[in-house]
Amino acid sequence: MKTQFMKKVLPLALLAATASTTAHAANWLMLQGTEPTNQAPRAKVWGILQLDYQQTDDTKLKAGPYAGKSAAFNQVAPQLSSSSSFNVKRARIGVRGNNFPLDSKINYFLLAEFGNNGITTGKNASQGQLTDASVTINHIPGARIRVGLFKTPGSEEAMQAIGVANYVNFSNVTDRLLLERYFDTSSSDTQRNGPVGAFRDTGVEVFDSFNLKGWDTSYAVMLGNGNGLARVDNNKNKDTYLYLSTEKVFGDSKGPRRHGLKFYVWSQNGKRTIDNTEKKRDRSGLGTTYFNGKYRLAAEYVNADGMIYGGTKGGGTPADSATFNVQPDQAANGYHVDLGYRVVPKVELNVRYDYLDSGTKNNAKSGTNNDEERQFTTTTLGAQYFFNKKTTLIANYEIRDIKAPGAPSSAPVHKILDSLDNRIALQLRVIY
Repeated sequence: MKTQFMKKVLPLALLAATASTTAHAANWLMLQGTEPTNQAPRAKVWGILQLDYQQTDDTKLKAGPYAGKSAAFNQVAPQLSSSSSFNVKRARIGVRGNNFPLDSKINYFLLAEFGNNGITTGKNASQGQLTDASVTINHIPGARIRVGLFKTPGSEEAMQAIGVANYVNFSNVTDRLLLERYFDTSSSDTQRNGPVGAFRDTGVEVFDSFNLKGWDTSYAVMLGNGNGLARVDNNKNKDTYLYLSTEKVFGDSKGPRRHGLKFYVWSQNGKRTIDNTEKKRDRSGLGTTYFNGKYRLAAEYVNADGMIYGGTKGGGTPADSATFNVQPDQAANGYHVDLGYRVVPKVELNVRYDYLDSGTKNNAKSGTNNDEERQFTTTTLGAQYFFNKKTTLIANYEIRDIKAPGAPSSAPVHKILDSLDNRIALQLRVIY
């Protein structure tokens, strides 16, 4: 898969690199770490606050080793200690700009997280975790170079700025396949060995964006550690990231909510050390987005091979000594479709359907996939109220379901999964 992807993507990337760089329409690669030449300030301080309230019915587990106790999937992350809670989910502050008067073609980007989420929890995490620290060198036409810790090129839901996300929670596909958790063992840890990956890595990236016959076309090639936030590598292997997108921009719209039709494809390949053994972790996907100011559409398909996150044993919580499961040799795939309708300029209605088929390979021990296959479906109904360009109120109702299609009808797993509740999620978001 990796070889075929490179054969398709790299020639297009080279074609893009030889094209004339004209209008600089914004996209995620360009927005996060590059500054307009001779226009950027030396230091621009910025940040975001996300204040959440989430709630389920707190249905107790109906079977399994933790029957009668709280289900992890019905608790509020990241502590998993309550089924209803207010939370300062994100509180980020950053600074970005160019290299003072010395060189306007060198940019920097710093960002730290102070909220309560997967970034600031886990072993060795802190309530003040560095998430981004990069320098971008814009001296080579067609090949900008970014070095440091930054968001990796890939999935649209993962790459997009969190300040313009249309939902409170990620889709199942993004949450379980792309938002990486790091563990030392595959079945005996009761907590992560560090922060979640947050769709970031430390490494070097070559990228740029071009106008090709009216289409804003971008490419990126990256080499990274593949070991989480602000940590050195823990093996000799490096992750490779490939990305290609092209977008027809409508009118002269710019910024994170610009109007256009976009297509993209991406691939990530690497290895992880778990149970003192190296295992592959490959991800790939393709998708499209459309927004004309009134109607919005997004769809993405993701395929995953190796290092599949399996949640907790029996659905229990770490407080009840339930351990986390990682399936090093399993595979998964899924998709999500997202629709939005701007009723009036300040109100948008949203609906998203996402499906994840996790654990699709035969189990090496039993010869079947009965033990590990789970099918997740979630329909999220939502509404957004825009007080202004930087303040948004989001309300979501998530209709959730998980099935174990290959398990015998008498297996306890069916009653465990039947304990899953729907979820209410509210969020007030302020960008400053």
